[in-house]
Amino acid sequence: MPEIPRITGKEAKRAFEKAGFAVVRVSGSHHIMKKAGHPNRLSIPIHAGQTIGKGLLNSQIEAAGLTVEKFLSLL
Repeated sequence: MPEIPRITGKEAKRAFEKAGFAVVRVSGSHHIMKKAGHPNRLSIPIHAGQTIGKGLLNSQIEAAGLTVEKFLSLL
């Protein structure tokens, strides 16, 4: 299994958008994303210049129903 990369919230948001998720609302600095027909929502923190923690990113990838390999291909 490849290692989860250290990326910013903007990069993660773009990758999830490529996977079919869309921003439905913004709550503070968190972008809430949903995909039609998918039961889970994603909450992506967008903080300028800061990377997302590996644990949080891994849980968001799993909640999106993606594998790490598929997510890396979307980056």
